Amino acid sequence: MKAIVIDQYGPIEGLVFKEVPKPEPLKGHVVIKIKAFGINHAEIHMRRGEWPESDPIAGIECVGIVDSCPGGEFEVGATVIAMMGGLGRTIPGSYAEYTRALATHVIQIDTDLPWDQLAAIPESFATAWTFLFRNLEISKDQLLVIRGGTSALGRAAITMAVNAGVRVIATTRSESRKQTLLDLGVERVEIERPDLSKYITESKQIDAVLDLVGNSTLIDSLAMARRGGRVCLGGWLGGLAPIPNFNPLLQISSGVHFSLFASPHFGEPQFPLNDVAMQEIVDLVAAGKYQANPSRVFKFDEIHEAHRVMESNQANGKMVVVID
Repeated sequence: MKAIVIDQYGPIEGLVFKEVPKPEPLKGHVVIKIKAFGINHAEIHMRRGEWPESDPIAGIECVGIVDSCPGGEFEVGATVIAMMGGLGRTIPGSYAEYTRALATHVIQIDTDLPWDQLAAIPESFATAWTFLFRNLEISKDQLLVIRGGTSALGRAAITMAVNAGVRVIATTRSESRKQTLLDLGVERVEIERPDLSKYITESKQIDAVLDLVGNSTLIDSLAMARRGGRVCLGGWLGGLAPIPNFNPLLQISSGVHFSLFASPHFGEPQFPLNDVAMQEIVDLVAAGKYQANPSRVFKFDEIHEAHRVMESNQANGKMVVVID
């Protein structure tokens, strides 16, 4: 089969096409004929050699058709979503015509959505769903701040929150992207800055904050939440540098709940993938309740261009690659 392999860490040109053996069937696993996969920032870090674990075949998610399943968990020919479970990290990932995923990290889906739109859903929407309905426990009429709103994760979280009747303030680094967020239904858009809490008139009245910018803004996000409010750290768009001189006693207000969720934990006993309402999410996308159109669709042989766009922060949403 054809696969995109990290031949050398660093430049985009380090991604090369190679013929590699098709994965063999293995009990407890599912061999998937890949139809499309999403592009993620994590794969940029993997290609550069910045991730703690990285398989030569990157890719942490995909959609496709079951090719074989020795354990009988899924029927051959079924439409499935696969994500995490070491894909692209400790086992060959989705940058290929076929992959073999742990059965615990595969979900069967009944849908007529085209492959490119289905591929825009798995990692972004499963993760955003967990942020909102597990970590933040949002509910109707609450006020939620989403930092990093124009990212794929941010957009997924916005469309879910708005559909749930939550009032949303979202941030972006660019004036030109404000209208995009307003079109998703947010109440207001703020320009992202490290001291945003000083410019949010509702600070100390915020019910929940979803911080996708990361360590560089976390202390400021904690300053926004009301007593009993919740803050979830879920992304690192601002980089992976650690927080200097972090002192929880002085920098987390009493009564504010702080949590973290990282999608590689999906499939672990504490975070089973079937806890996520994935079929419901797909159905709501199909019904037009959730907006999940990919921002750009690339062919398999356009992987270099896809990485260039992602690396230059021009993705403007979820990008996907379709395999003919």
